[in-house]
Amino acid sequence: MPKHHNNLWEYQTLAFGMISDTLSTLGSSLSPQIWQSTLELLRKLMDSLVSKRFLVEDTVMSRFYTSLLHCLHLLLSDPRGSLSEHVAGFVASLRMFFAYGVTNRSPIASSDSSHREKKFNHLNRELGESPRPERGAYRPPHLRKREGKNMPSLKATSFQTSVDNESCALGFSSSDSEHSDSDGFGKDMDNLRSSKTRLAAIICIQDLCQVDPKAVTAHLTMLLPTSDVLHPRKHEATLMTCLLFDPALKTRMASASALGAMLSGPSPVFLQVAEYRESTKCGSFTALSSSLGQILMQLHLGMLYLVQREVHNGLLASLFKVLMLVISATPYARMPEQLLLDVISALRLRMIDGFPSRTDQAGLMAMLLNCLGAAFSTSPPSFQVQELLQEEISTDLRGVPGKQSLLSLIFQYSERATNPTISFESLQVLRAVLHNYPKVMTACWLQVSTITYGLLRATTAGVSNFESSTRRLKGNVENSVALLGERCIMAAVKVLDECLRAISGFKGTEDVLDDRSLDTPFTSECSKTKRISSAPSYGLEIDGPESSKKIPTRDFSGSQQWCEAIEKHLPLVLFHSSAMVRAASVTCFAGITSFVFFSLTKENQDFILSSSINAALSDEAPSVRSAACRAIGVISCFPQISQRAEILEKFIHAIETNTRDPLVSVRITASWALANICDLLRHRASDFDLDMCSTDSKTYSRWIACLVESALRLSKDGDKIKSNAVRALGNLSRFVRFTSISTSHYDGIRGGPSLEDVLGDPHWLSGMVQAFVSCVTTGNVKVRWNVCHALSNLFLNETLKLEDMTWAPSVFSILLLLLRDSSNFKIRIHAAAALAVPSSRLDYGSSFSDVVQGLEHVLETLGSDQISAPSSFKYRDALEKQLTSSTLHVLSLVSCTDHEPLKDFIVKKASFLEDWLCSLLSSLEVNSKPGVEATSANSDRDGSSSIQKRVMLHRTVRSLADVFAFCNKHEIAKRFGNLIDNEL
Repeated sequence: MPKHHNNLWEYQTLAFGMISDTLSTLGSSLSPQIWQSTLELLRKLMDSLVSKRFLVEDTVMSRFYTSLLHCLHLLLSDPRGSLSEHVAGFVASLRMFFAYGVTNRSPIASSDSSHREKKFNHLNRELGESPRPERGAYRPPHLRKREGKNMPSLKATSFQTSVDNESCALGFSSSDSEHSDSDGFGKDMDNLRSSKTRLAAIICIQDLCQVDPKAVTAHLTMLLPTSDVLHPRKHEATLMTCLLFDPALKTRMASASALGAMLSGPSPVFLQVAEYRESTKCGSFTALSSSLGQILMQLHLGMLYLVQREVHNGLLASLFKVLMLVISATPYARMPEQLLLDVISALRLRMIDGFPSRTDQAGLMAMLLNCLGAAFSTSPPSFQVQELLQEEISTDLRGVPGKQSLLSLIFQYSERATNPTISFESLQVLRAVLHNYPKVMTACWLQVSTITYGLLRATTAGVSNFESSTRRLKGNVENSVALLGERCIMAAVKVLDECLRAISGFKGTEDVLDDRSLDTPFTSECSKTKRISSAPSYGLEIDGPESSKKIPTRDFSGSQQWCEAIEKHLPLVLFHSSAMVRAASVTCFAGITSFVFFSLTKENQDFILSSSINAALSDEAPSVRSAACRAIGVISCFPQISQRAEILEKFIHAIETNTRDPLVSVRITASWALANICDLLRHRASDFDLDMCSTDSKTYSRWIACLVESALRLSKDGDKIKSNAVRALGNLSRFVRFTSISTSHYDGIRGGPSLEDVLGDPHWLSGMVQAFVSCVTTGNVKVRWNVCHALSNLFLNETLKLEDMTWAPSVFSILLLLLRDSSNFKIRIHAAAALAVPSSRLDYGSSFSDVVQGLEHVLETLGSDQISAPSSFKYRDALEKQLTSSTLHVLSLVSCTDHEPLKDFIVKKASFLEDWLCSLLSSLEVNSKPGVEATSANSDRDGSSSIQKRVMLHRTVRSLADVFAFCNKHEIAKRFGNLIDNEL
């Protein structure tokens, strides 16, 4: 390059340096207009670099590029406007700098030689020099500097030669001025300067990821590899290329930080659509899901390679952070089956090998265990990982000598009370394994019990000794307690809790709600599946013949293990000084099942009940009271609890007290438990076989009054509390008597007074309806569908005469509005179910015509509805079946005595109704044909459901045919009559 050209670039370098100084000085006072104009200038300059398709690699240009990129960094890090329209251009231009000044030689290929020369490891990484120069006689520093001006190193010469050759190949010729004497010793530092340029470019990418992550997500294929991640390609460099092959440590660490920033934004959500497919055609169109799958695959290959081989502590810590994000963002169910197993195996090998530096071994091991916990926490669970765990447990139980299993390593690390960080992370891994692979881990109860008891016992002994020990033991006790830490104790209790849930078969609260939408033949096929986050995952069945050969299975009911926990573990922590430990111990009671609870002795049952009630009423920590309310809410779902009036009264008192707590977190769990208690009482009111002599109706009335007043008060709280309050009111409105009616149908029932005899306050009904209307107007999605369900319960109250209620037309209108306009399918399902609850034409009152027309309109336009949320897809079939059931119900109630507008509407829709009914009949015929052999139970159930469906259809068709005949539409009436004769 001519010398005057060098001066020109140097002037520009100085100019950008001055701009950078100005931007740093102005800071937040920089006006948006100046920021925008400066950004556009840099954008144009960067675009010109992209158009030339190559970068000049010399000292002057390296300084210029670095100054330019630093200026860009200052603008991006403190934006004054939108960057969306500039992201694509900046990404394309910044990517060109990823391999700037780097030779084609791969550092991976020479990794072995670099390990042999550990003395020069850091220097080689910084300057990119792998061969060590030959030693000669000692030269003083001033002579070495003088000689260095005329004797560039072999590395610098070879590097410049490769750059010159590349420049010539691109049509760019260099002049002798590039090799002048003034550049002699400076050429030795070109690698360092070029690394600063690469570093500045990567920092700008990181700025873009932090400022506008959504826009960067659209360019993942440019910044991340889609193939051959372990083979460097200079002109297709990505962030992983820099992380794997860059000779400068700072640049590699910046690449890891940029990857972390990229994967911390919306990219993980975007990557959930990824799907790995082996490419079959070269150059063919690749779907976005396949491209993302290739990216995730290459990220795994590169990260696992580095995690197993990197020796620098700082970079290794960054690698673990990135790997954690990669694991969390990957949908392993659509990736190669062995991928997750490869991740776990690689982490296991690194765990065994350890880390060369002793300065931060604990921190690095904790980060490794954190990644391992994320791998075990992926959902859905992996069958291959399950097989690995089965094999390891089987090997350990048989005492087969060989390699140390992963589980035994985790158990070993979790016992390290001298290192609370490693112990805590190991316990977190154990908890993840217990949660995702519960049936495998039931064989590990002995190890879990021993480890948790040892940790808890050590802590309790430490505290006791600290309080009563002599001065000689005080220092040791203080150290042991400080090292163990409260988080370790809490993690140990949570592991115990998860193991008890896994062994007991806990699947969530024992919800006895009889959903009205599932009571009809057309909706009974839609099974309600609820995923409870606190319940272990039982998605993988491992009880097959092959699995039983691999691991000795034991039939655990959980009773024995719960007895052991109540006698040994829980007394050590229920009264711990730490609130988080007490909260974790009380939470254990929220994971018990009714079978286990009532299989315990009376003393152990009372221990659980009294501990929960006392914690809810007496503990000063809000987290403990909240945990106690959750435990009470779970136990309240056990039907047998309703027979213990004294316990139920204590439950109601404890929960009502906590509904007045100033903290929202406590009121949320208290309102949830309140709704569960109301549900228990609703079922007790309709269960005529219960022995209720022990409690009089006045006591029941006092309970109901307390519950109603609490629920009405909570219905004015936040949305999370409103949803529970509405559910409680719905349960109460099902059985409370709002009017004096004959109770002759209760005569002769054993057990004396019933909850059905409880008369409600006249103001309760108006208060409940007002609360429902208010909540459906102001509440969120969950509140609204709970209101719809609550209205179903209210309509089922036999003491109400809906046709006489002034609020009934407004309520029917609200349900029709939700059914027609709501974008949430669950709300529409519950609204349609509530509209079908009234059993007679009289119950609908003046709203009957509106209900018929509203249901028919929604049914007719259902196919053209736009599904706004992807989560609604799984509810579409349930909505269609519920609409079918509700429409058949109301159409079966039409008669010749209805108003003329309704009959005219039915005649107008005769063609649609005929086609719709024919399709339903055809579906019945198809389902009744002999097909796959079914079990006798399924056969009986399907046969009964088919008969019930035909009965509903017959009733509906007959009602419609009568209306058509009354309206003198004899041809239509005849066709509907033929449907009855031919099909039904």
